Amino acid sequence: MDLSKSWADVVAFLAGAAAVLAPFLWADGTRAAAQPLLLVGGLLLISALWSLLGAGGASSWVTAAFGALLFLSPFAFGFDGDGAAAWTAWIAGGVTVIVGLWTALQTRVGTRAPTHA
Repeated sequence: MDLSKSWADVVAFLAGAAAVLAPFLWADGTRAAAQPLLLVGGLLLISALWSLLGAGGASSWVTAAFGALLFLSPFAFGFDGDGAAAWTAWIAGGVTVIVGLWTALQTRVGTRAPTHA
């Protein structure tokens, strides 16, 4: 088990869980935010859980893409004026993008072919 990938999957799982729970717990003031948070957060949650359970799961690039979609969703769906929902999407999406890209780049550096002089 690659520990750097597993902690990244835990972070992605928690970010997805925050996005899914937000419309029910702290960001229930707007209807525009509910669908994007539930959909993208659910995709992120499922892909991270799939990877945590050892079934392969989505690549770190896909995780970063889900994070980017979550980050951009307040602008795309017009809930950037709603504080709780927008900040949830921005924080969860931003953290997921950073962790996903970091893990993808670490994996890429770790799998380079050795160079012979």
